Amino acid sequence: MHSNFDLAGRAIQRSSNPAIKLTRRVTFASGHRYWDAGLSPDENHALFGRWASPFNHGHNYGLEVTVEGAIDPVNGMVVNIKTIDETLQATVVAEFDQKSINDEIEHFGSKPSSLENLMIYIASRLGAGVLPREARLAGLTLHESEDLSGAYFEEDGAWILTLTRSYEFAAAHRLNVPDMTEEQNIALFGKCNSPAGHGHNYALEVTVEGEPDPRTGMMVDLEKLDKAVEDLVVERYDHKHLNVDIPEFMDRTPTSEVIAQEIFNRLDGNLPATLRRVRLFETARSCFEVSRRDAYL
Repeated sequence: MHSNFDLAGRAIQRSSNPAIKLTRRVTFASGHRYWDAGLSPDENHALFGRWASPFNHGHNYGLEVTVEGAIDPVNGMVVNIKTIDETLQATVVAEFDQKSINDEIEHFGSKPSSLENLMIYIASRLGAGVLPREARLAGLTLHESEDLSGAYFEEDGAWILTLTRSYEFAAAHRLNVPDMTEEQNIALFGKCNSPAGHGHNYALEVTVEGEPDPRTGMMVDLEKLDKAVEDLVVERYDHKHLNVDIPEFMDRTPTSEVIAQEIFNRLDGNLPATLRRVRLFETARSCFEVSRRDAYL
């Protein structure tokens, strides 16, 4: 417990319970480009790949900011949401919305305007003295497109930077344990035990972590990441019957838990960045996650 004071100057007691996290979302539209005016066109294309262009392209960014703190025993809040909204609008949205990041934000005049660098910069703008004192910045997530987002958050006293890339594949499977009777399999798996199998449009999220390259501002070459995931997972599983066509599932029941673990194992150590997590969505209501922090490999 520790003391604070209400508006009348009376001492109040703060709870010693674990901190509560609160996340608010704002959006802004900005243009930016991957282009170093000090390099030749060939050098720019070698450095930035297919994203290199002297002309801007735009994104509708979605920013989620998470703060944490103790519940105020007087008003029952960690912080007034209106105050957080006002701070985000004044500090982030006003600076970025409808702006050319490279041209109108001084910090990016000589620094690549990558998703990674944007997150680090926004976190710095929300540093000491900007957020209300009762709400400490715990992290943020920035969505650049439907298939690319990043996160910057504190973990075990250090700030971690991650990127998440999304993929899709369609596959069929049958849930059946050979050592069980037909009746037992039907009782356990129901319709999912149908001998013909059934299919899903799987959505796969692959999250990697690391530090941005100072020249590109990027943690990983997305083209290389995409190729690795496509080769190791998407092309391997897409439009396949997992029980029949995929060797690693011929003697295992390919539940989504097993598939997610197998995907993690196939990608781990074979990506151009450190794999942190995979999330496999079997349906919009069912997600299966394997993370380096809690994976038993």
